Amino acid sequence: MSEEVAVGKIVDGTVSGITHFGAFVVLPNGKTGLVHISEVADAYVKDIKDFVKENDPVKVKVLTMDERGKIALSIRQAQPKPPREAGGGHHRERRGASSGGGSFEDKMQRFMRDSEDRLGDLRRNTESKRGGRGARG
Repeated sequence: MSEEVAVGKIVDGTVSGITHFGAFVVLPNGKTGLVHISEVADAYVKDIKDFVKENDPVKVKVLTMDERGKIALSIRQAQPKPPREAGGGHHRERRGASSGGGSFEDKMQRFMRDSEDRLGDLRRNTESKRGGRGARG
């Protein structure tokens, strides 16, 4: 009996391989999809091997399936959401103070800053190499 694999469905799979950027999961239909490292857990994942190992059975949500056969999966979104505390909405006053490194906006700003810093370093290194070669010619 194989479960239907379609976008939005939560299905059982088996971890078939692990890379630094995610885990490959074999689905009930025999196809393999990728769980990106950002879709493994709600918390920050530095090393995916802290969360899953090869041959682990996992529940995954099918995020996308494209015409080339690539399937994007999420372990994080397949987990049941923990119930909210009674009293409703007190935590919303502390925007950006959630566990797991801050709000999405905070994470995005940090990513953009880091990315710009890396690009600046790369440009400086590239320009210095070009300048050195051009002066000899």
